[in-house]
Amino acid sequence: MTALRRRTDPDRVVSPVRSTPAAAAWARHAGAVVLPPVVFGVAFIALWQLFVRAADVKPYVLAAPSDIWSAFTEHHGRIIDATIDTGKNALVGLIIGAVIGVLLAALAARFSWFNGMATPLVSALAAVPIVCLAPLFNHMYSLLSSTPRRDVVAIAAFVPIFINTVRGLSQLAPVHRELMESYAASGTAVLIRIRIPNALPHFFTGLRVAASVAVITAVVAEYFGGVKKGLGSRITDNIGSTDYPQAWASILGAVVLGLIFFVVTLTVERLVLGRRAAALA
Repeated sequence: MTALRRRTDPDRVVSPVRSTPAAAAWARHAGAVVLPPVVFGVAFIALWQLFVRAADVKPYVLAAPSDIWSAFTEHHGRIIDATIDTGKNALVGLIIGAVIGVLLAALAARFSWFNGMATPLVSALAAVPIVCLAPLFNHMYSLLSSTPRRDVVAIAAFVPIFINTVRGLSQLAPVHRELMESYAASGTAVLIRIRIPNALPHFFTGLRVAASVAVITAVVAEYFGGVKKGLGSRITDNIGSTDYPQAWASILGAVVLGLIFFVVTLTVERLVLGRRAAALA
């Protein structure tokens, strides 16, 4: 009866829900991760502004952040459209490079003869200035096509994804090897059940690198002619017309685009790997 009264007593005050230790720890971790770069970024921009004004630096040398922001707000519509166009080229090229890189990495891990043939070629490809291929590809396709830029991005993104994925697929612990041999598992079964899960962290490492490289390559590839819609074309046009604050505003759009690619890639990695991603971070 006493227990029943305690449960049904209307005068009993129910304490509000308190934050759990896990939530508090997560909040502290988020603050420790987000706050330092924000403080550093604000301080850096403030010092940049003070230096340009105090030293009377000319805009063609270095534009002030206030002038860059004014140019961005004045031409934000065009800059956003150019950012979207460059982002499409970077995304399509990144997807193509990732798919081809993973497929060839799986073949290289499955067949030693293919690994011996493909790895030196990819290493040689990594030494090629990929952006130099942009003008050559522009002559292979129509001047109104975005295919040359996407091809260049795909090649640039393919290299880090292939190299990191092959490394992850090739690392097979002896205990796992003995276990699969005891079950008389085929090479394909070992690839699917052991090698691929072990290779996921390496794949996402390559994907993070490839995401940044894709944005950089997409912007620089637009310097070499073709459709004048992207950020690279706007930067070259602004510099040609000596509108340096607007050129820096377009660079700001490229920075934001690179951050978006990085954050999306990191989010996908956390969703796929879960706690493993947090442990590896």
